[in-house]
This record gives sequence, structure tokens and C-alpha cells, in this order.
Amino acid sequence: MSKPLALVYYSNLLPGSHLANRLQDLGYRVQSLNSVAALAPACEREKPLVLIAELSPPDEVCAAVAQVKANPATRHISVLAFSPAHDEAVQAKAREAGVGVLAGTAAVAEQLPQLLDQILNVE
Repeated sequence: MSKPLALVYYSNLLPGSHLANRLQDLGYRVQSLNSVAALAPACEREKPLVLIAELSPPDEVCAAVAQVKANPATRHISVLAFSPAHDEAVQAKAREAGVGVLAGTAAVAEQLPQLLDQILNVE
């Protein structure tokens, strides 16, 4: 049986690379993306179980998530986003775009198993 695929977008090396390593430790295949523009096409092409995205830059990432959720071929993909700042406006945009769970940067790596359980049960 093959491992489930997680697509991970991050703009900051830490915690992004740490998150990718943690996912591998949890039994996921990981494909890292370094371009917001690549999110929707990669989701359509690769069919991941989960998309994990750093909200940086927030407007562009939210637009890409909305594009993923608007596409019938990819709308089922669970989306977990993380951000260093606690910004109510960004959180509202992320939820409107289709982010299932939004976590703080500090918490995402250490609480990753619980966040994945939550996102996969929510969707």
C-alpha cells in the first residue's frame, strides 16, 4: 500500500522544512511547493490527501486555496493552513477560501498528528 501524499507550501524555511520532515515521520509522502501559483495545478495533478500551506503571502495563498476548493476535481482535498500572526481578518479570509483548520506556526509541527486527525475528520 502506498503512503498518502501531503502537498506542503511554505515560504519560510523554518518551520516549513521541519513540517515536511514531521509528515514523513508520520508516514506521508511529501511534495514541497515553493510557489503559490503551483498550488492548484499540483493539487489537480497529484491528488493529495491533504494540502498544508503557510499563509504567506496571505491573500495569494487564500486565492489559491479558493481555486482548489472551487474545482470539482480537487474540492475534496483537506486544507490545513498555518500563520505566525494571529490576525482576525486573515483567519476570516482563510476560512472563506476553504481552509479547514488554521493553526499558529509554533503549534503546527508539535501538534501535527492531532491537527491532521481534526482536518481529515472535518472534511
